[in-house]
Amino acid sequence: MTNRERAMNILHYKDADRLPAVHFGYWVELLREWAEQGKIPQDLAWGYMDSTEQDKELDRIIGWDFNWCCTEYTNNAIYPKFEEKELEIMPDGSRRVLNNLGVIERIKPGIASIPSEDDYTLKDREVFETLYKPRMQYFPDRVDLEYFKSFNEKRDQTRPVGLHIGSVLGSIRDMTSVVGMSYLMYDEDEDLFADIIDNFAEMQYQCVKAALETGAKFDFAHYWEDICFKNGPLLSPEIFDELCAKHYKKRNDLCREYGIDIISLDCDGVTEKLLPTWFENGVNTMFPIEIGVWGDQFEAARNEFGRGMLGVGGMDKTALRRDKAAVDAEIERLKRLVAMGGFIPCPDHRLMPGTKFELVQYYAEEIKKIKL
Repeated sequence: MTNRERAMNILHYKDADRLPAVHFGYWVELLREWAEQGKIPQDLAWGYMDSTEQDKELDRIIGWDFNWCCTEYTNNAIYPKFEEKELEIMPDGSRRVLNNLGVIERIKPGIASIPSEDDYTLKDREVFETLYKPRMQYFPDRVDLEYFKSFNEKRDQTRPVGLHIGSVLGSIRDMTSVVGMSYLMYDEDEDLFADIIDNFAEMQYQCVKAALETGAKFDFAHYWEDICFKNGPLLSPEIFDELCAKHYKKRNDLCREYGIDIISLDCDGVTEKLLPTWFENGVNTMFPIEIGVWGDQFEAARNEFGRGMLGVGGMDKTALRRDKAAVDAEIERLKRLVAMGGFIPCPDHRLMPGTKFELVQYYAEEIKKIKL
């Protein structure tokens, strides 16, 4: 069987000869560590991107079958983006920068994680109408129609490939900052936040529609959201359902019209309170199912929603920083989830610095041995 057949069969509760060894990429700092240790060639440690030839060569060296994050994109962000500007250099060397979404970030020297948010531009209706709404409009050049028309002939037939269908709220959170989004929900103009969501969602829907109308075929559709943290969602589940549910349903119904029945969504943190909105409106695959202080979330979701809730992920990647015993214990835990069906283990995020190369190789080898 090909890895595409294995993955699609498992997610449709059909027979497969074995589990595929699936991953979700790497922090570039980890690849540089491995190159310095002589584990991988130096040229593979720079400029990493998902599902490139570089990524596939790392799969070969390590023993992975494929990176789940293999998706095709349209230009479904704000466009044109804002001009990035350095606004200030602080005494500690931090830089205050206006990013291309209009958020002012504080970037600390030598820190590769997400920058702190200092301020934001999208604060009121006037700014939305003049600076953001024009950038949220659909136009034909957002979708490379010629590329998608020839996609079926050129695509990799051995691994699953998805269509990235955007973000109903996560990208808006990126534009407003967490603080800004929190204020906008309770702004004096009570319709403003809804208007932002509606305009952005309609543009993204049109992008998905244009891509699918070319005849391009995909194994799954995928959202990116990241609107939860360790204690739950960044907004009221009731507000989320009221403002966002209709957009998930519209987009997911469209995907199913074109034969896409696996629809996954990437959201960090504790997602439990938002799962009903996603699941009831057509999202049926959790990915990457982050493991934090709260533990596993997939088993509880399967128990609540039944066999219609699928999963890719749920492997505590921190075991790969410890020792073989920790990896073995994690694999034993994953066996129970695999036995439920409709679940493919995958590290719950990109592998971070300190991850041990030999343990990753060991995990990739052992995961293929789990009995289905």
